[in-house]
Amino acid sequence: MRYLLLIRPDISDLPDDWGPDPRLEEEMGALLEEMTKAGVLLDTAGLRPPEEGAVLRLAGGEVTVLDGPYTESKEFVGGYCLLQTRTRDEAVEWGIRFLRIHGDDWRMDLELRELDGQ
Repeated sequence: MRYLLLIRPDISDLPDDWGPDPRLEEEMGALLEEMTKAGVLLDTAGLRPPEEGAVLRLAGGEVTVLDGPYTESKEFVGGYCLLQTRTRDEAVEWGIRFLRIHGDDWRMDLELRELDGQ
C-alpha cells in the first residue's frame, strides 16, 4: 500500500527567519535513513514557497493560471513523503515519528492519503 503524507506546517506564529535547527536536521536525517533502510520511504521533498507557485484552475471550460501567492491563509503544503507500507497503521506510525521529531515549537498537520491503484 502506498501513502502520501502531505506536510502542512502552521507558520502563522513563527518568526520570518524560521527554519529547521541543526538538531531537527540531524534527527530528520536519521529517521529518513531508517525509513529508507526499512524499505518504506519511496520519495520525500520539501516544496518551494507558495509565492513561487501557481494554481491552474478549470472553470466553464476555461483554464486560468494564478501566480502565487495564491492563498490568503498561512496554511500550505510544505513538503511530502511517499511511503509504501503493509498497513495504514504502519504509515500512521511513521507519520507520528515524523511529527514528534519537530518538538514543542512546531505546529503542523500531516494529511495521510492512500494512493489509488497500483
